[in-house]
Amino acid sequence: MSKHNSVRTKLFDWDGLRTKVAQWEKEGKKIVFTNGCFDILHKGHVDYLAKAADLGDVLVLGLNTDESVSRLKGPHRPIQDEQSRMLIMASLGFVDAVVLFNEPTPLKLIELVQPDVLVKGSDYNIEQIVGYNVVKAKGGEVKTIDFLAGYSTSAIEKKIKAS
Repeated sequence: MSKHNSVRTKLFDWDGLRTKVAQWEKEGKKIVFTNGCFDILHKGHVDYLAKAADLGDVLVLGLNTDESVSRLKGPHRPIQDEQSRMLIMASLGFVDAVVLFNEPTPLKLIELVQPDVLVKGSDYNIEQIVGYNVVKAKGGEVKTIDFLAGYSTSAIEKKIKAS
């Protein structure tokens, strides 16, 4: 399989992801889930996602659609369209699945995946992370990861506008 095709095999719709998750569960894989906009991939994203991937066997990434990014970040965002962001995220070796979600939160996606580990940035209080109750009810873990200081898409955007 070509490298391009191997990246594309990581792109899922919800039905395809449901099937893949069932396969991973049958194989006894520990499934980690996180989500975000990931508009411009930067060092902070790579650090965060690599650390999240280290918490299990497979990393599922819920990616906000363009519409949901605009609702969260404003009409000037996203900078990159959802198809570009999906392909970029799937190209990371430690990301095993990328799926879009358009809802205000990833709760329905978390309910579908039923991850063993749910991960968000340490700017969240663990008990207030969307999906906390779902993951804890199945005996899973909810963890936070510290961000690298100074690395964010918003900071990059501000730097570009200032120059």
